[in-house]
Amino acid sequence: MRDLLLQCSGAAAIVVALIHGVLGETKVFRRASIEPPRFRTLLRAVWQAGTVAWIGGGVLLMAAPWMASEPARHWIVATTAVMFACGAAANAWALRGRHFGWVALSAVVAMAVAGY
Repeated sequence: MRDLLLQCSGAAAIVVALIHGVLGETKVFRRASIEPPRFRTLLRAVWQAGTVAWIGGGVLLMAAPWMASEPARHWIVATTAVMFACGAAANAWALRGRHFGWVALSAVVAMAVAGY
């Protein structure tokens, strides 16, 4: 059951990351007016770097059950749980709880911790 929770947590993290990337490109940056244009490119790259990092965390969570090292499993879960929890807290605080992102990230954290 622990392994299944980690794999579900990883899959959910990847889905949340992909939604984050798509919404950033279609909703946030479509309407944003950022000058000069090179700063716009920089902000888009930083936004998508977060997306890639979350996908990487999801892949690690999905792979953790197959690792032969129990300490590796624990460090992967601990590190990704902190990473996603910080994202959830920042999302809830910045958007005053009016966005579903903090709930989705909190679900990823809850499943990861339950699979610890």
